[in-house]
Amino acid sequence: MAMTDDQKAARATHGLLSAASPDVAQAAQAWLARLAHERRLSAKTLEAYARDLGVVLQRLTGHLGARPGLLDLAALTPADVRAVLAARRADGVAPRTLVRLLAAARSFGRHLEREGLGKVGALAAVRAPKVPASLPKPVSVAAARALADPATRAGDPREPWVLARDAAVIALLYGAGLRISEALGLTPRQVPAGAGQITVTGKGRKTRMVPLIAPVRAAIAAYEALCPHALGPDGPLFRGTRGGPLSPRIVQLAVERMRGALGLPESATPHALRHSFATHLLSRGGEIRAIQELLGHASLSTTQIYTQVDATALMAAYRAAHPRAATATPGK
Repeated sequence: MAMTDDQKAARATHGLLSAASPDVAQAAQAWLARLAHERRLSAKTLEAYARDLGVVLQRLTGHLGARPGLLDLAALTPADVRAVLAARRADGVAPRTLVRLLAAARSFGRHLEREGLGKVGALAAVRAPKVPASLPKPVSVAAARALADPATRAGDPREPWVLARDAAVIALLYGAGLRISEALGLTPRQVPAGAGQITVTGKGRKTRMVPLIAPVRAAIAAYEALCPHALGPDGPLFRGTRGGPLSPRIVQLAVERMRGALGLPESATPHALRHSFATHLLSRGGEIRAIQELLGHASLSTTQIYTQVDATALMAAYRAAHPRAATATPGK
């Protein structure tokens, strides 16, 4: 049975109890419940928000000498917030982590102000650390096909239905651009035999239509034909060896195993196959707006990063192949 928003919030807040004063813990549970209800965040995402806020509160406790209450938060100065970030930076955490901690604290601060529990103005007065841009690292077309090809697994001692299952999941990641959670959340009812497209539930419980190309349909059909477990229409499509829902970790391990066999870099992960789906579509003339819809991105700016990946790959190919690339000067 699915958890209610309040249950998810209570579960996420549990980890905050040691870091928060009673009034802050109560406000935090209300904040997390609001995030669950208004933004439809998953239990795991709520726990990440709560964990980040807990880290900030723990550092504030060390800085102030006691667990901060709501009045203490309202009295914070920019110097206090910078001290927290500096302490975490001294621990060796990456700038991206500092940005995430500050974002969680600011979200909580907005909730407090909205509820009339105080305004934490110091949070808005501190500039977030700069995060160096990192581009997605897709695999090549040949590598993506090999990862999804059941024939690549010839000689693997595991049961044939397990190999077919792994191949079907990977085919969905690359052939349909699904997130691993989206693929593992599918039910047989959502993927009827011969379906040319399916409805996928993504982040924020938003749904989108995704085409299923013939190789992906064939991979799923091969798995279903071999699976020894009864696949009820509304149960999970992909099963673990004992019949329960397949864990994302099992898929990650399967890709790691294939990565070693194919000599691929560590960046070749399940999520890299989704990156590859987008990058390869774009390189073959795919329209950016259509790719945005297929990926389920709320903002076009999120999808536009793939245009940078494509341009980077194009320049790398130019430098490697053009006879004057080593000496040519741009614009001349």
